[in-house]
Amino acid sequence: MTFIEQCITIGLCALASVLTRALPFLLLSEKKPTPPIVRYLGNVLPAAVFGMLVVYCLKDTSFLSGNHGLPEIAGVIVTAALHLRFRQMLLSIGGGTMIYMILIQYIFIP
Repeated sequence: MTFIEQCITIGLCALASVLTRALPFLLLSEKKPTPPIVRYLGNVLPAAVFGMLVVYCLKDTSFLSGNHGLPEIAGVIVTAALHLRFRQMLLSIGGGTMIYMILIQYIFIP
């Protein structure tokens, strides 16, 4: 890519980033009530993203060989327990990831 093409690409990426962040504020005003579909998506998307992360993380796990997926199962259990206790998604994901990484780095060394 030439320098001009690089500048255009960076500019378009920056514009897309700004637009995706500003668009909700431009389209949804404080004076009008939030549309029902937006409220619905706000309620269901966090759980959907969490479910998608679980499926993605466990898709290549082999429960029939090696350590039988024990670090993955422990990470999922810790994540679920933290989420049920504290209802903080960042804490849940971080705690489960931390347990998983500790297990694969120090306990279940490949």
